[in-house]
Amino acid sequence: MNFQQLRIIRETVRRNFNLTDVANALYTSQSGVSKHIKDLEDELGVELFVRRGKRLLGLTEPGRELVGIVERILLDTQNIKKLGEQFANRDRGQLDVATTHTQARYALPLVVAKFREAYPNVHLVLHQGSPAEIARMLAEGAADIGIATESLKDAPELASFPYYSWHHGVVVRAGHALENAGKLTLETLSEWPLITYSEGFTGRPKIDKAFAEAGIVPDIVLSALDADVIKSYVELGLGVGVVASQAFEPQRDPELRLIDATHLFEVNTSQIAVRRGAYLRGYAYRFIEYCSPALTESVVRAKIEQPAEPRGA
Repeated sequence: MNFQQLRIIRETVRRNFNLTDVANALYTSQSGVSKHIKDLEDELGVELFVRRGKRLLGLTEPGRELVGIVERILLDTQNIKKLGEQFANRDRGQLDVATTHTQARYALPLVVAKFREAYPNVHLVLHQGSPAEIARMLAEGAADIGIATESLKDAPELASFPYYSWHHGVVVRAGHALENAGKLTLETLSEWPLITYSEGFTGRPKIDKAFAEAGIVPDIVLSALDADVIKSYVELGLGVGVVASQAFEPQRDPELRLIDATHLFEVNTSQIAVRRGAYLRGYAYRFIEYCSPALTESVVRAKIEQPAEPRGA
């Protein structure tokens, strides 16, 4: 048994049992992947995969048991490397933070500036993606810290912490009829073409839920991944925008107006997450604490070390 075999087992599951993709991901040949799998099965004396001819369709019962062990072994191997780096170079290294455009643009600039001042020799990489992509990057070890509103809290392999709460707001062009129409209602809002976030991004589920519960089908004419795009199209007069209220900046958006919508849509809470069982460098804990002073190293470490709760618990 060797680490390459364990990596192949893990990657086979991640790549949905497509051995060509596994070979490409690990920079080896498909025949080499197949041989490693067969050698490991012969050594263990059990079949790990359900097969149809040469195709792998899924995991057998021992295969499912093995995958959990493999994940822990490879995670601990990564932890050992990070442990050595921590004590050999305390203030040097790389911190990978996966987040959405909205968080990177509006929530993190001051945090990043403070971190860069404290740790000038740490290379900080911000990976932008969807909430699902962020959760996957954390689970696969491609990111140390994830920040998003959706997905992170529901992943059992992740330890998540509330970061900050926020509401959606409605943005219109200056002089728009809604600007002085009194307290906004969903019915009034639905009379206008809407521009908001793409499904699964930046609290969009809360927007959809509010309209659905009111029995209203809004005319969403355009959706985008970030607020800057939404505001640009509102400025062009293509519709009324529904964005995270913190994305409205009076000095940067002089042609727009923000209308309160806290009574229309449920509050959103952005989450900070790390993978359970992962070893974090000291500066990673400091980054989290810069985001939220209540999230001290002891608080975060205690939750990282807790076993994952079963789904639905």
